[in-house]
Amino acid sequence: MPFTATVLTMFPEAFPGPLGVSLIGTAWRERNLWALETVDIRAFSEDKRGFLDDTPAGGGPGAVLKADVVARALDSVSGSANPSKGGPLLYMSARGRPLTQARVKDWAKADGITVLCGRFEGVDQRVLDARGFEEVAVGDAVLAGGEAAAMVVIEACVRLIPGVLGQAESLSSESFEDGLLEHPQYTRPRTFEGLEIPEVLLSGDHKKVAAWRQRQREETTRERRPDLWAAHPAQTTAGHDPAKSQVKSAKLEEK
Repeated sequence: MPFTATVLTMFPEAFPGPLGVSLIGTAWRERNLWALETVDIRAFSEDKRGFLDDTPAGGGPGAVLKADVVARALDSVSGSANPSKGGPLLYMSARGRPLTQARVKDWAKADGITVLCGRFEGVDQRVLDARGFEEVAVGDAVLAGGEAAAMVVIEACVRLIPGVLGQAESLSSESFEDGLLEHPQYTRPRTFEGLEIPEVLLSGDHKKVAAWRQRQREETTRERRPDLWAAHPAQTTAGHDPAKSQVKSAKLEEK
């Protein structure tokens, strides 16, 4: 049984979306390297009117997805991502812990993941606690629902499955793999709107190319993600002064 991503959603028609195209889509549709299942939460309402939500306890605007409806949808899940088989349960939420590559690697090692997509003001906290959901945020922004965020998480996991991307070595130098962001990439033409490919990349000297790329990764991380740089060992090595890095970052922010 391949890695299975099971999505609990009010809008199953939103899937596969971008998960159905390119190498990831081919790995699903043609090569059976992973599987996608959707569960329509709306099918589990026992209300005659089909309501899935109710007003927030304690008052306030909006509506909240009911715990019993979500629980029935989750309990209906079968296959490798079933909670009884140990697959992680993820709830996409702006208040969740940030999505990181380290968390993705752990999830990708499981038989699958089950992802709950919220709507309205969210989901009754009791079903999250009772079923042991991990709350996950894909960024410091609020979305109308969890479907787009779920696709981000699924793609991040699926691309790590052996054979999906074809070139396993291409994963080793990506952003976050060693705490640094990726270096910039270039290809032909050699000149584009007056801008040249850096000469070192055309030198044929693999040692110099590797050294240049490493410097670029460090510089980019210092400038764009000082939080990552602060925790990276390279900042304390010879030639890297943390104080100077902070000054440089401050100047960039002023611009």
